[in-house]
Amino acid sequence: MSEQARVERKGMPVGVREPVIKLVRRTTEPVATQTLRSTAAAVISYVVALMFLPPQPAPLTAPLTALLVVQVTLYATLTNGIRRVNSVVAGVLVAIGFSALVGLTWWSLGLTIFAALIVGHLVRVSEYVPEVAISAMLVLGVTQAVGSAAWHRVLETLIGAGVGLLFNLLFAPPVWVQSAGASIEGLAAGMSRMLRAMGDDIAGLGHISVAHAAGRLHEARRLDHAIVEVDASLRQAEESLRFNPRVRQGLLARVVLRTGLDTLEICAVVLRVLSRTLTDLAKFRTDEPLFPADVAAGLKELFGHMAGALESFARLITTQVAANAEEAETRLTEALAAGRAIRDRVADLLLEDVQEHPRQWQLHGALLAEIDRVLDELDVDKRTERLTQELDRSAADLDERHPRLVALTRRLRGEDVAAAPPAVET
Repeated sequence: MSEQARVERKGMPVGVREPVIKLVRRTTEPVATQTLRSTAAAVISYVVALMFLPPQPAPLTAPLTALLVVQVTLYATLTNGIRRVNSVVAGVLVAIGFSALVGLTWWSLGLTIFAALIVGHLVRVSEYVPEVAISAMLVLGVTQAVGSAAWHRVLETLIGAGVGLLFNLLFAPPVWVQSAGASIEGLAAGMSRMLRAMGDDIAGLGHISVAHAAGRLHEARRLDHAIVEVDASLRQAEESLRFNPRVRQGLLARVVLRTGLDTLEICAVVLRVLSRTLTDLAKFRTDEPLFPADVAAGLKELFGHMAGALESFARLITTQVAANAEEAETRLTEALAAGRAIRDRVADLLLEDVQEHPRQWQLHGALLAEIDRVLDELDVDKRTERLTQELDRSAADLDERHPRLVALTRRLRGEDVAAAPPAVET
């Protein structure tokens, strides 16, 4: 159930609903939540570091490490925490080695940075390669008690990383499936509005200028930017499902959303090609309507059903309530059936028109082929088949990469491990 539905269910006045809805959405956004979590983890790590280390100099490396370790998702926290600890320890070891041989000069500083960057790539700390050199420079720059300061920095780093990891384990980060679902629904709504607008243009304007058709084409091309944003939101949701104790069927949720976005992306590409076909048709028919009145009315109705199918498809893949999913699937099936029926009627009308006026017949065929592609991509049976294939492939990949982890998970769930096919560990 969405935030707006919850508010309306509580019977709040209409004037109060919108501010409350905006407040709920704002407090559940990743930015706000991440700010609070990072601040709390940094303060706690500083207090813990003061318990084990002298107050002078201030152990600021601990809160700095916790600040960088605590990410939006638990998966990112674990991976970033390990890489950050490795980067700091590697940098400290490089600095200890150079400080034992030479002092701090311009050439020794250059050698330290050079060696630290190389070591950073060797230990595979990814984006934390500069942190190896930073740690080495800070330790090398200490003029007194080099060894003690170096190990204090290592201890501060371990404290900060440990607090960050424990913070996310005890207070599991939220699952960003809802925000990803909202992004997917927004993308489908934009595509639906475009389809309805194209239907209104064909049936209402009569003659469509090339400039107007080209404007629709540019609008369809801008869908690529929206897909990139939705993909980023979905990647965050997929990471939030990994290793999260709040989620029991994270694989299913990830596959449902990912395959759903793939389908919408294909439909967006077809929609762009459809706009291109209408633009090409407008170039040849500069002084007359694109289609006869009966064909234009049929296309408007057909585009309306396609738009409704897109919206129902988005609700189907984003809803988390079984009853709502069944309702969305029913609406999707009905919209596709109505769309296919009207498509056949429009095809007959176009055939009659081509036989009388065989101009640009290839564009008429391309238009029907693009409509068929959208209807086929949104088909419920095809989606079920694709979802099953992706689940099987993901399960097979997991068995191949982590056979012992899969066996342990099955034992904890009470499943028969012997009944499962043995995985070959490579």
